[in-house]
Amino acid sequence: MGYRDKLVLAPMVRVGTLPFRLLAAEYGADITYGEEIIDHKFLKCDRVTNESLGTTDFLERGTDTVVFRTCPQERDRVVFQMGTSDAVRALKAAQLVKVKDRPRDPAKWDEIADVVSALSIPVIANGDVFEYEDFKRIKDATGAASVMVARGAMWNASIFCPKGITPWEDVKREYVRKSILWDNDLKSTKQTIKEMIMHYSCLELPEGKGVNKCDTIADIAKLYREEEYYNSVLSNRNRTP
Repeated sequence: MGYRDKLVLAPMVRVGTLPFRLLAAEYGADITYGEEIIDHKFLKCDRVTNESLGTTDFLERGTDTVVFRTCPQERDRVVFQMGTSDAVRALKAAQLVKVKDRPRDPAKWDEIADVVSALSIPVIANGDVFEYEDFKRIKDATGAASVMVARGAMWNASIFCPKGITPWEDVKREYVRKSILWDNDLKSTKQTIKEMIMHYSCLELPEGKGVNKCDTIADIAKLYREEEYYNSVLSNRNRTP
């Protein structure tokens, strides 16, 4: 996997799961990072082939809790990110394959440029990328090899599309459908939808309150009038041998 001239989806806790990574890739992301997983947790996982979804799942041992899920469609694009304080333990975990608030200060593109000029390896710039045109602006300003985006993609994954932004309501519905298709974790699905709502609207309005009340993916499907799609996916999944 090369790291020059790439548009990159940044790692985001509870957001960077399979459906959102695939959504970003469809809109043009070249590389997609998964959410950070601590090595201790990953070492307690079993690798399982999920025949009904066509995915490879890493399940918390003795449970059905999905710690990481991937599929062939994102091969050669996804980056598995692992947190560790021990290189040996990290290597062991890699062979199976309280997050602090980040500062909201303006990105210091000039300091990124200093890093780029001091290094001979590719540098991926990140910070204050909120529309497609910003990819070129930050590359020109920093000389970075590629550009990574977090919040801008979380709010609207179509930021990666050179043809222009897609209305956030449409992107949100695409995300809901992908979460249904790939049997995404409910907490992750709700968190990602709420991040979109908080940026464009308000959680205190009926939609936000409705998301908070959802206890299952079926509830999410009902809220967004995707019950027919949900039932179709569930029916096809149950017919899989």
